[in-house]
Amino acid sequence: MAIKDRKIPGYLPNEVPPIGEMIILGFQHVLTMFPATVFCALFTGFHVSTVLFVAGMATIVALILSKWRIGKFIPLYYGSSFSYLTAYLAITNAQWGVPASDELISMMQAGILVTGVFNIIIGYIIKVVGKEAIDKVLPPIITGSVAGIIGFGLGFAALGMAGTNWLVAMVTMVVTIMFSVYLRGKGFVGMIPILLGAIAGYLISIPFGLIDLSGVAAANWFVVPHFTFPSFGGAMVVTAIFSISIMAIATIPESTAHLYQISLYVDRYAENIGEEPYHLDQHIGFNLILDGIGDFINGMFGSTAGTNYGENNSLMAITLNYSGPVLIMAGAISMLLGFIGKLEALVASVPQAVSGGLAIYLFGVIGMQGIALMVENKVSLFNPRNLAIGAVIMVVGIGGNIGYPGGFLPMPIFQGVFPNGLPAIATAAVLGILINAVFLIFKPPAAVEL
Repeated sequence: MAIKDRKIPGYLPNEVPPIGEMIILGFQHVLTMFPATVFCALFTGFHVSTVLFVAGMATIVALILSKWRIGKFIPLYYGSSFSYLTAYLAITNAQWGVPASDELISMMQAGILVTGVFNIIIGYIIKVVGKEAIDKVLPPIITGSVAGIIGFGLGFAALGMAGTNWLVAMVTMVVTIMFSVYLRGKGFVGMIPILLGAIAGYLISIPFGLIDLSGVAAANWFVVPHFTFPSFGGAMVVTAIFSISIMAIATIPESTAHLYQISLYVDRYAENIGEEPYHLDQHIGFNLILDGIGDFINGMFGSTAGTNYGENNSLMAITLNYSGPVLIMAGAISMLLGFIGKLEALVASVPQAVSGGLAIYLFGVIGMQGIALMVENKVSLFNPRNLAIGAVIMVVGIGGNIGYPGGFLPMPIFQGVFPNGLPAIATAAVLGILINAVFLIFKPPAAVEL
């Protein structure tokens, strides 16, 4: 069936929209990834223009490699991962919006490079042992629960942004939800509800005096990203390598969960329109290799370690736009933002209340996709093994992320490496993996239904 004749408009990963649609849909992806990626840079001392440029580059490289190697685009956007924040801060002690010295950034790049190599090695191991083996180490109860805590654990951050003006945030959220529900199936306009919601929120913000364009006026039209290169020298380099690269262990289930999510939704849409499924979840190992290549690129040029973004997965699930070429366009726009100071400043002028309204919806969808992943895989929550793993992940991930400053669990025993504490979401993922490993090594009796 021709794309234009579908009763449910959307795009599968290998499908290419018209160029005009592709630009708008790509910009919507950039708008979705922008707050988290820029926040990570501002929070940890990295240069915003560099992070935007390199995130776009890593996304494009991953998409091109996936199409080249497996004949299908794996539609994922790569942005800065929050799992590494505590490791960066242990080295930079960064102040908000103040870039760290080139020396410190270069040392952190060494750790990010090692992270990339680690992910590539794990990805190759998974390719050799197969999906069945990784499913034992990362069963749906882990990947689904991790996806859930990533979304729900960030809920407090979304509410914090929304709290700058609750009225604007709530109107933005409701309008965006209305667009996503009532415009679905209405052609191209039904595929850009987040962009429409952001525009509506921006306009609503004007009479409240929330729009500040002084940054746009002051910004230069053309800027050059501040590239730095990795350094394996210096007193802190061993600490940087250890504290950063070890966090890759926590991002593996996150990345895997995102792949499972997008695979589930792509195949469901393909089934609904009578097309062949893509079975992207068969490429877990290759997906981790792409993650590693992305981090290697980040480490080479001075950007934060990354991961594929649940926010953009949510956007695709809402809009039914899974097009790989659209994500390539998004990567190109992100790279362009790294050079155009005024455009970057204009996107940055979106009020926090508007971002908060969008984030409540998007972060919530991430969490709900985790639940959908467990439902689709028929995870029994009457099984005591599953209950134990999911319970620990949920409580440590959500409770720790909301209950402690910055989402860092105070663990004095690890203070030498993690002076601010262990990141709750990453720790929850690791705990889930370890508990599951115990069950794999010491086989429990036949599962008893509670």
